[in-house]
Amino acid sequence: MNRRLYILLCLAFAILTATAQTDRQYIRRGNAAFATKKYGVAEVNFRKALAANAHNAIAAYNLGCAMQAQHKDSLALQNYTLATKNETNKARLSSAFHNMGTVYQAKKNYQKAIEAYKNALRNNPHHANARYNLTQCMHLLKKQQQQQKQNKQQQKNNKNNKDKNKNKDNNKQKNSQNKPKPEQGMSKDNAEQMLNAAMQEEKATQERLKKYMQQPQSRHLDKNW
Repeated sequence: MNRRLYILLCLAFAILTATAQTDRQYIRRGNAAFATKKYGVAEVNFRKALAANAHNAIAAYNLGCAMQAQHKDSLALQNYTLATKNETNKARLSSAFHNMGTVYQAKKNYQKAIEAYKNALRNNPHHANARYNLTQCMHLLKKQQQQQKQNKQQQKNNKNNKDKNKNKDNNKQKNSQNKPKPEQGMSKDNAEQMLNAAMQEEKATQERLKKYMQQPQSRHLDKNW
């Protein structure tokens, strides 16, 4: 073998070995910190492990655990997802899906939690926690859907009652406006006064006419030409 090629191969192997040792070292440090609940320190070491080897599924999974312990659920999901893409071990793959399910379950996203638990059981049918949580989430999802249905029906009923009351008020107002107002009739005193005035006027007219008829009319004479 060419000496130069041999040296290059040895150098490449040494680099790969050093890289593998480096990410594993960071994982061990991260695990030690996690065991003592120093989740921030654990996160830093798991990140360094991933920086050394972006395809290290264990580092991604452990980083997800550190994130979840710090209630950084979105970042936890990202790293669990990364772990499921690179992991080949069925047991560890099942654990990653199970932890994804616990994050979704805490958020009451039961549909996605159920999907995650099913994936966990597909990779490890003996995962007792995944099976229990799956059953629980199926029950909670059914209860959640029933509650949503009741809330929707209640909103619909409230809207119908509101519209019904509004129409009732509008009809009441319309009837009130269309109701004929009583005509303002003439008072009895006014009617009597007008009647008396008319009678007096009629009497006066008759008197004037009678007086006129009794007077002699003058003769009208034609003039001579």
